[in-house]
Amino acid sequence: MKKVNLNDIPWRERRSPKGRYHRFLRDVALAFRSPKTGPKLPGQPPFEVELVRMPAGARNFPLHSHATEWEFYLIVSGTGTMRAGKRKTALKPGDCVFNPPGEAHQIINSGRGDLLYYVIANNAPADFYYYPDSRKWGLSLEHVGLFRIREVDYYDGEE
Repeated sequence: MKKVNLNDIPWRERRSPKGRYHRFLRDVALAFRSPKTGPKLPGQPPFEVELVRMPAGARNFPLHSHATEWEFYLIVSGTGTMRAGKRKTALKPGDCVFNPPGEAHQIINSGRGDLLYYVIANNAPADFYYYPDSRKWGLSLEHVGLFRIREVDYYDGEE
């Protein structure tokens, strides 16, 4: 058995150069890699878990889809908007959202205060992802990078 306490996991800030994409996260799955949490795991955990806090007006990521990743969101507090493909859906505390592979998605904090939510995703060993707004592709095999014909920066075409 391994055990962590959410309050012992520091918040890590992730912010794009111009600040459009901005979030703070507590990476629960990453915390389990510490030997202080119990015996070493036999491999990568089968899922990722993060507690995310987004300031008002921020977006979590550019609109993107995954080829193999499933993502589940549980809204804890605040309000926001889930952009899924061409649809936009209001988010409030208690809402649970499930995004299967192939569905482009993005969370926008459309409220006045922080938006707090959990995200749980399968830990796919490999994934292709697509950013429809900027027409770029990415490949994750321990994160290879983003590309069109040539490799581009993560926020290229987003801000």
